[in-house]
Amino acid sequence: MKKVIILIIASVLLMFLGIAFGSVSISFSLILKSIIYGVKMEISKLLFVFGVEPLKELDTTYFTIIWEIRLPRVILAYLVGLSLASAGVATQALFKNPLGDPYILGISGGAAVGASIAALFFPRYMSIFALLFALLSVFLVYNISKVDGHIPVDTLLLAGIAFGFFAHALTSYLLYVGKERIHNAIFWLMGTFNGATWSDAKLVLFSSLLGFSFLMYKWRELNLLLFGEEAIALGLDLSFYRKAIIFVVSLLTAFAVSTSGIIGFVGLISPHAMRLIFGPNHRKLLPASALFGGSLMVFADLLARILLKPSEIPVGIITALFGAPFFIYLLMKRKRGELYA
Repeated sequence: MKKVIILIIASVLLMFLGIAFGSVSISFSLILKSIIYGVKMEISKLLFVFGVEPLKELDTTYFTIIWEIRLPRVILAYLVGLSLASAGVATQALFKNPLGDPYILGISGGAAVGASIAALFFPRYMSIFALLFALLSVFLVYNISKVDGHIPVDTLLLAGIAFGFFAHALTSYLLYVGKERIHNAIFWLMGTFNGATWSDAKLVLFSSLLGFSFLMYKWRELNLLLFGEEAIALGLDLSFYRKAIIFVVSLLTAFAVSTSGIIGFVGLISPHAMRLIFGPNHRKLLPASALFGGSLMVFADLLARILLKPSEIPVGIITALFGAPFFIYLLMKRKRGELYA
């Protein structure tokens, strides 16, 4: 319990730091006052139907920076990290492999194709196209993998990898023929929270709460999935829960990717790091990974904004710089037989 409390406190502190630092530094007291006023403003809008006069936005630069730019960005980053980490936990249980990643189902590849097409022809709808193509990619991979109504995880894994290569080739072609028109897609493909809005945050809040709540409610089934086919003897409807987990992972990952672009390694790092501390029991592992994933994403986004300020580094580059060495570390441990699901 103490470890979870520490993670919660760290999450809150990192979110405050994410709001405080950037091209302009803002004091914690000003942040707190602006957030309190902003919450009151939103509540007054809800109470308008009862005759309460809604509060107006403060006509100050700092309030605009905090409430309209940095706060939705930090909240979105946290929710995306939470979603990818939760999806990572479920994916690793599904494949019985701690090296599993939610993108392995082809979601990121499909989202990249959708965003590239939108950048060429419908630049205002990149997020929508990314979401639709991400979900379409899972549908295709799922149906390619299906054998007599069942989903063998080995076939699912191979289908996801194959589709990922195909999507990468198609995206590369679109980037080549699009050239200057596809500049926004290139930045999106690297992962970014630049331009995050409250609408984006609300969208991912809905998907993350829905997906995380289901996984948390089914933590026992996630534990049983680690036994593979033996779980059937333990009373688990293996076919049903594999389909359910694929659906939930798709929901969490697709909505996250559609708003932030492709940000790698968070779904891999968070579950494994927390497994070392909390163990393999999903009752503790899932919430710990979600909290850690959210904090990690906020921290990565903060670094992306301050390392070369006033310029901004795509956050996907930051997570890859952390994640790639960590992935090699996991591979070395697996090679020595020290890594278990």
